[in-house]
Amino acid sequence: MTLAHSGKTRKFTVTSSDDGLRLDRVLVRHAPEFSRARIQSFIRNGLVKLNETVPRPSDTVRLGDRVVLIEPPAESLDLQAEAIALSVLFEDNDLIVINKPAGMSVHPGAGRNSGTLVNALLGHCKNLSGIGGKQRPGIVHRLDKGTSGCLVVAKNDAAHLDLSRQFADRTVEKIYLALVAGKLRRHSGTIDAAIARHRVHRKRMAIAREGGREARTDFKVVRSGVTATLLECRLYSGRTHQIRVHLQHLGHPVLGDREYAGARAGKFPRPMLHAWKLAFDHPQTKARMRLVADLPADFESATRELLP
Repeated sequence: MTLAHSGKTRKFTVTSSDDGLRLDRVLVRHAPEFSRARIQSFIRNGLVKLNETVPRPSDTVRLGDRVVLIEPPAESLDLQAEAIALSVLFEDNDLIVINKPAGMSVHPGAGRNSGTLVNALLGHCKNLSGIGGKQRPGIVHRLDKGTSGCLVVAKNDAAHLDLSRQFADRTVEKIYLALVAGKLRRHSGTIDAAIARHRVHRKRMAIAREGGREARTDFKVVRSGVTATLLECRLYSGRTHQIRVHLQHLGHPVLGDREYAGARAGKFPRPMLHAWKLAFDHPQTKARMRLVADLPADFESATRELLP
């Protein structure tokens, strides 16, 4: 299978809104379908020119600078398609929305080349967008391995670009359900705290005292018990582990979360976090799509046990 993506050249001139910023950050703004890490790899591989010279990712751009990005051509896909059953919430020629099960990684990684959502998608879909690269075809956004729920995948580049811009512009509605430790003193609130990588534990994230990437999570109580609370959480940004870090910061970590809840994780084998609702504009028809992912059995069981 070949990714549905062909190389092309993008050119733009730096405006006042980008003046003084790092080149890699500016490129992420102009090409939001690519991660910052992938943009940096483009720069290091000579696919980016700044005023007709080969730059570094950390170079600062100035008003009027000319930037050229040459996207890599389509790659031959060497991942294996696998016959893994998918819970499909919606599908057409442009996209597919999945209710991802907990325990399934979204894409292959180090030492993990099978059993992922990408492997399952390759077995289910004839075409996927190639913008995400060989390891992440069609992947517009991600969910942690232990998180279940709504995830939209692009089948072609046009859909991928449109959906990526919606995520970047924060017009996508993302609502999660989280079963957390303890009883909250207030019914609702907002956690507005920047997030950065943990200084010691590099696979974890943490609230940043300075720097970091801004992040906002709104929450409200759905049901409350003596030892646990069911929260509805709305994301206005999509930082790595955002809800998990923010709820730990609130003093009510997600149950089952071994990384952030510590001894308060309880007996649950995975974080009790579910991407419940997802809303976005269809990239082709522009109709507002509203998807709801049913709760998995383990989440329902935990809720019944703790919130009778």
